[in-house]
Amino acid sequence: MDHSTGNDYIVIKAEENGVQVIGLTRGQDTRFHHTEKLDKGEVMIAQFTTHTSAIKIRGKATLITKHGEIESE
Repeated sequence: MDHSTGNDYIVIKAEENGVQVIGLTRGQDTRFHHTEKLDKGEVMIAQFTTHTSAIKIRGKATLITKHGEIESE
């Protein structure tokens, strides 16, 4: 059973303690469905799925996607 939608992954590397990674749902009403907290140097690999339509990042982190690299503030 394949839950992916295009197999798009995002790599998130925390550049400070307490970076929050928040998954948002698909559907008529967008809601938070998952939250992780990363400390400096920790890396998380996330995937967009049939349940996850967006990922919100709070804090300073480096984000790496197939479209390039960006830093949040």
